[in-house]
Amino acid sequence: MEALISQFTFLSDQSCQDKNFDPSNIEDLMKLFEIEAYKSWAALELEQEEEAKEAETSMQKAEEYLESVMESCMDEFRRFEEETESMSKKEMNSLVENGEKARKMGKLMDKAATIASKKYIEAAMNSASASMKSAWKGVSSNRVHPS
Repeated sequence: MEALISQFTFLSDQSCQDKNFDPSNIEDLMKLFEIEAYKSWAALELEQEEEAKEAETSMQKAEEYLESVMESCMDEFRRFEEETESMSKKEMNSLVENGEKARKMGKLMDKAATIASKKYIEAAMNSASASMKSAWKGVSSNRVHPS
């Protein structure tokens, strides 16, 4: 393009100084300018297409990387979810088992308390009967109890 501009300057100077200058020379030069402009335009268009392809390739690689990372994260989340669920089930089973043991212990303590209270009542009745028998013997033998 610089060579064409330099040629144009030369022809312009020549046209001003030479009265026999042929204007078709400038016309030919203008056609060369037009051809050079089309070449530049085509080169820019080709460069733009290559850059667009590169950008598209980069975008596709970024999308694939993002998809890979997301899949990895989802796998990790699923493993975490399974571990958490497993731990929760174990803890719940442990709590249910402890609750069942406590319920059984409560039943046993209830039975033991019932048996103890029956024994206590039986002992109190036996003691009261013995006291009554002793008092009855004392009354029937006409003796007075010292207390």
